[in-house]
Amino acid sequence: MQRFALSLLVLGLAIGPASAATNAPPKQQNPAQHKVQAPGQNINKLGDSQGWVSYSDTARSAKICYLIGKPEKSEPATAKRGPIFASVTHRPSEKRFNEVSFTSGYLFKEGSDAELSIDGKKFSLFTNKDGAWTRDAATDKAVVEALAKGKQAIIKGTSARGTATTDTYSLAGFTQALDAIDKACGVKH
Repeated sequence: MQRFALSLLVLGLAIGPASAATNAPPKQQNPAQHKVQAPGQNINKLGDSQGWVSYSDTARSAKICYLIGKPEKSEPATAKRGPIFASVTHRPSEKRFNEVSFTSGYLFKEGSDAELSIDGKKFSLFTNKDGAWTRDAATDKAVVEALAKGKQAIIKGTSARGTATTDTYSLAGFTQALDAIDKACGVKH
């Protein structure tokens, strides 16, 4: 997914574009098709609110707006994992909005689902490689609405090695970051 490669660059993680690319699920684009730009060239930071950071990207002449948040707690703490984060993306030129994804920092167990709980409301996410997504646009919208109203999101998954993981996100600041990308890409809720 394109936003995965971009978010790694923007977050300042020392990882090259080739290693950041993953095979995307059927509804996503292949990140290898997008050349990652250095921060400031086409990626604009819109704001930072309590751990949630919002950006706009015009690298491919079609504006993309997205927000990224990191978990406040990841368990087990001893598990070796790569970058872990949640994101919401708007692609107005493709009429795709509120695309929710979670990056686990490990390869999910093949064929497994991840469970997302937002203040007790549960959503089942499909997994592919190191990412987890909702199954359709209606669920994306419901998840974003729950995130905007919620206090805490917890995602549970199982790695290819069988390790059960839990990532806990504080949602303080999520609404401000969402408002920033909505405004930048002209999205109304």
